[in-house]
Amino acid sequence: MSRLMRTSEVIGRPVVTLNGQDIAQIKDVVYSAGGGAVGGFTLAGRGLFSGPLKQGLSWSAVMALGPDAVMIRDEDVVSSVTEILDASVRPGGSGGNVLGSEVLTDTGILLGTVVDVILEVSERRTCDVVGYEVSASEALGTHSAKVFLPLPDTLSASGEHVMVPAAAKDFVAHDLAGFGAAVKAFRKNLEGQG
Repeated sequence: MSRLMRTSEVIGRPVVTLNGQDIAQIKDVVYSAGGGAVGGFTLAGRGLFSGPLKQGLSWSAVMALGPDAVMIRDEDVVSSVTEILDASVRPGGSGGNVLGSEVLTDTGILLGTVVDVILEVSERRTCDVVGYEVSASEALGTHSAKVFLPLPDTLSASGEHVMVPAAAKDFVAHDLAGFGAAVKAFRKNLEGQG
């Protein structure tokens, strides 16, 4: 069984040890070098006036990403932010922030602008990037509406644009509840073309 969630829902979640100690909160999601999975998180202190911490959390150290908290074994699994970011930098570039980027098909059609990233968290302790929530362009027939666009297993992104196969526009979902099936159908369609 897996569950879909927006990255905006993860940001701000408390990081709690198995013995119940609340040690930090999630500041940002860091994507792995290939762009298809979560590599880890940067952390912020807890409380109104707490700022960013110099520690981060690799995905491998996460025991569970639940609806209310991120569970870890103990504080010893926290590492430096530099280690987390270094492990996630792509050769010749960086993971970068895709929010606000335009989504283009490989045929040059503008599909919209990224407003959130959709993650799939599975019982096998994987956390993969499976899609974007986008503010749709006219090409999707729902100008300015927010829709969910599936992504292939690997991703091509620059600072301003994200490239997806043209077939992605045929698998757009209008709600998160049906999006998991759209992602599976889209990826199966891509396998059939390869």
